[in-house]
This record gives sequence, structure tokens and C-alpha cells, in this order.
Amino acid sequence: MSDTPSESPSPTRRHPHVVVMGVSGAGKSTIGALVAASLGVPFVDGDSLHPLTNVEKMAAGHPLDDDDRWPWLRTVGAALASAGDGGLVIACSALRRSYRDAIREEAPETVFLHLHGERDVLAHRLEGRSDHFMPASLLDSQFATLEELQDDERAVVVDVDAEVPAIVDAAVEGIGAL
Repeated sequence: MSDTPSESPSPTRRHPHVVVMGVSGAGKSTIGALVAASLGVPFVDGDSLHPLTNVEKMAAGHPLDDDDRWPWLRTVGAALASAGDGGLVIACSALRRSYRDAIREEAPETVFLHLHGERDVLAHRLEGRSDHFMPASLLDSQFATLEELQDDERAVVVDVDAEVPAIVDAAVEGIGAL
């Protein structure tokens, strides 16, 4: 007989399903990838889940309408749901409550990480980007569309007017506190 107490197996840890949301320029992809790495889960840029017709429309400077978004939002939710207990962080603007509800229909445990920033800060960031199909001219339409998170939504809000490590730390801490 051993003198060491036997350890019971630890329960399987469930990793979070997180949507990193916000308007263009908030850092959804950059912060999302870093948060995912900190949490030890995969990262998916939701833009990669858009059908080609949506990408072409945005690249031409036209905002998406809801008919364009609903299939994409279901795809985002399905990706989160298929991650199971392994968790997933996915970047997706999720600007309206109804869009977040559509994602939650597929993945009810989703946590929304809102990367919040002032328009001037985000416009400046967008001006320096050349590798993205969302032109800075659509920023105003995104701010007009944005509906703040409600008390009944599992969410964390982090101000992006800070250094990247501080944003990531605040996000991971906030997700862990939920």
C-alpha cells in the first residue's frame, strides 16, 4: 500500500466559447488570437466564414444587410457549438442583439468579449490597414448598428485604448470571472 493519497481524476475542464465582438478596427482578430492562446483554445477569424458574396460586397464598400448576415451568423454559432468542451475563440462583429441571439441559438454558452473603443481611435487604426476588405468608410455604419450588451448577456467589455498585453489580460481575467 502506498503512503501517497490517491487522487481522484479531475473533472473534464470545459473551455469557454468566446465571440470577440466590436466594430472594425477594434482588434478582434489580433486580440482574439492572443486571448485564445492564453486560454489554450483554438482561434477562428469569423471573416473566414463569410461566403464569397459577402466578402465581395464589403470590399466594394457596401455594408451587409441582414439577409447577408443570417447564414453567416448561423455558421459562426455552429462553429462554436462544434468545439464542444474544447472551447473556441472566434472573431465576429456581432453588433446587434439579434445577431448575438442567433449565435446563442446554436451555442447557448457563448461569452461575448466586446472590444470597445472610441470612433477616433478606431478610425486611426483602420487608416493604417491595407490587408482587410472592410474600408474605413463603413465604420460609421458599424457604430450606427452597434447595440450595447445587455445585463442578461454573458459578456465582458474591454476598452481597446490600451497596450495589447493589458487588453488581453483584462479580457482573460473577465472571461475567467464569469
